Amino acid sequence: MFTIGDFARHGRVSVRMLRHYDATGLLRPAHVDPASGYRHYTAAQLARLNRIIALKDLGFTLQQVRDIVDERVDVEELRGMLRLRRAELETAAAAAAARLVQVDARLRAIESEGHMPTNDVVIKQVPTVRVAELTATAASFEPEAIGPVIGPLYDELFRRLGSTGVAPTGPGIAYYDDAPEGGGRISVHAAVQVAAPLQDGGEDERDDTVRVVDLPALGEAATIVHRGSMDTVLATAQALARWVDSHGYRFTGHPREVNLECPENRDDWVTELQAPVIRA
Repeated sequence: MFTIGDFARHGRVSVRMLRHYDATGLLRPAHVDPASGYRHYTAAQLARLNRIIALKDLGFTLQQVRDIVDERVDVEELRGMLRLRRAELETAAAAAAARLVQVDARLRAIESEGHMPTNDVVIKQVPTVRVAELTATAASFEPEAIGPVIGPLYDELFRRLGSTGVAPTGPGIAYYDDAPEGGGRISVHAAVQVAAPLQDGGEDERDDTVRVVDLPALGEAATIVHRGSMDTVLATAQALARWVDSHGYRFTGHPREVNLECPENRDDWVTELQAPVIRA
């Protein structure tokens, strides 16, 4: 048998924690000396301790931990439960990380108010361009709604083009429309310039079908170049909005995002925003 100190060292926990587990009935000592009150544990009890710590670290309450370990869940069932809980925590952590990125983007936008140079905005004509595209619907135009849609769309688009032997001939162009169903939903188009015959199925075309279409020309577009990940585009987009408003224009649609440079490091991306405008 182990003393409580030895058992704590082997289990990589504190003596105080073991005393708490004893008091709550979660992990009783194998033997308590009636004269001294010293607690003693066996090596076999490490298995229960491991289960308790793993479940506790994954966010289960002590009552939930007790219910699980007292039901004598076998190793395979426990492994499945832990994998599921780990997946839930990883999803929550990813969502929290994405929220932090957007908080940082908002902070940079606030800090740059009135300071970002606006002489980089250029009014120009954008010619018609032929693109292959996939389309899906996002719940809103918020970054946390657009991001999970546009990335997988591009992955699938390039996979399908590769399987059919169609090679891009120019940059990727992401563009957006208000979705027909309304409610603030957005039609997300992941497109890339190609030299291929038109393949537009019309009204019956499914969103998950690759289409080859001519993206209409823009008679007047207010354009600005964003350098960095699209997760941080907010300050650039708002600089463009301030320029448009202060120079007597108004927007007539969502900006297009033309991927001029897309190296592996997203922080080195170069993207041109092209917003259709007319004189107010």
